[in-house]
Amino acid sequence: MRRPDAIVVGAGPNGLVAALTLARAGVAVDVYEAADEAGGGCRTEELTIPGFHHDVCSAVHPLLLASPAFAGLELPAHGVRLLTPPVAFAHPLDSGRAVCVGDSVDQVADSLASDGPAYRRIFSPLVRDLDVILPAFLGDMRSVPAHPLTAAGFALRGLGSAKWMADRFRTEEGRALVAGTAAHSMLPLTAPLSGVFPRLFTALAHRYGWPVVEGGSGAVVTALVTELTSLGGRVETGHFVKRLDELPPARAVLLDVTPRQLLDMGGDSVPRRYADALARYRYGPGVCKVDWALRGPVPWSAEACRRAVTVHVGGTFEEIARSEADVNAGRHPDRPYCLVTQPCVVDPARAPAGRHTLWAYCHVPNGSDVDMTDRIEAQIDRFAPGFRDLILARSTFTAVDEERHNPSYVGGDINAGAATLRQMLLRPTARWNPYRTALPGVYLCSAATPPGGGVHGMCGLGAARAALRDLGQHGAGSTGP
Repeated sequence: MRRPDAIVVGAGPNGLVAALTLARAGVAVDVYEAADEAGGGCRTEELTIPGFHHDVCSAVHPLLLASPAFAGLELPAHGVRLLTPPVAFAHPLDSGRAVCVGDSVDQVADSLASDGPAYRRIFSPLVRDLDVILPAFLGDMRSVPAHPLTAAGFALRGLGSAKWMADRFRTEEGRALVAGTAAHSMLPLTAPLSGVFPRLFTALAHRYGWPVVEGGSGAVVTALVTELTSLGGRVETGHFVKRLDELPPARAVLLDVTPRQLLDMGGDSVPRRYADALARYRYGPGVCKVDWALRGPVPWSAEACRRAVTVHVGGTFEEIARSEADVNAGRHPDRPYCLVTQPCVVDPARAPAGRHTLWAYCHVPNGSDVDMTDRIEAQIDRFAPGFRDLILARSTFTAVDEERHNPSYVGGDINAGAATLRQMLLRPTARWNPYRTALPGVYLCSAATPPGGGVHGMCGLGAARAALRDLGQHGAGSTGP
């Protein structure tokens, strides 16, 4: 039996990317996962009825193609096929209207009439410069970007609030487009930095699309595990690590957990000052998520919504801003903003012939045990009358259920920490290297480190590079996993 040089705790995408990066550099790696299968928030299960395949958490992957962490992983060679819908996302409004975003900036601008010039001014340069901007946005938030002027321009404009950005548009459609993408941040739409999300996500839609994985997001994890094991790495599921001193000796330990779990696992061995800094780490709102098995496709009133996998449901900018303000103030909105995905638009094999799966969540106060199913369904039915008549079965996870299912979702926060300005720049604490902890040889590789939530693997890549540098191994500067 070989003795590992490195141990990774947690087999989510970040933990697996970290393990694979180490294994490619010749480091013997063991991965321990508390759940019965690897994947964390990137899994696919039959949550409702046999034959209906639902993504447990992450479903749409605008960063997968753009992320340097996946650049060296040949996804098609592992049987992973990304399916990109003709419409990246749509946003319905009352009276059967909708605004939608595809691959053409001009097409969206033309659809926005008087708001077209403003849309072109904002997004044409962003799409043009996206490959220069992304490495800085997906980096450690400490290093000087390769193209500092372009990155700084994007950062300065993104510091503004979503409301400031929306005020550059006059139509309900233009303002709603900003609201739907900004609300991914889980911040109030008046908060600093909430404006960076509509800029980034819309530019990604134009450049890469918002694809889903054929058969379900779990296929990405299968690819990571397959390559890791081919390099001698080992993944042990059903192995809950309660304390760091339970682990076998290793030169490096990488933790795909949040600061709260690190404090629990480290106990008295965590230096007091560092422990106090971790204890101040803030978690954001939680989610209440619902999956449905449907008799057929959602009967959206707006035709554009029938061609999109992702639909932002919530109405006007003002309605969504009110909903997100309520959540951040600790209230449960009557008309919540809902992020909805319908993967069968491009992947009909997710369900039996003629049937469909649907996935949605709304934001709720952190730690909420309130079941928002009725309110989510009422919002969908508002823009797709007759939707409720199609429901064969449903599965609901409250925010409390989310944490019970995945302890890294503290209070139901699927982003592993609030996306405030401070925590985006100094995530998780004010240390020069955000991946090194105050414990020798122990690193954080979760979404609680830069650049934060999403299936991009960059947190794992950053932590593995730090570990490789400390181990004196080659490959610490490589671009792929």
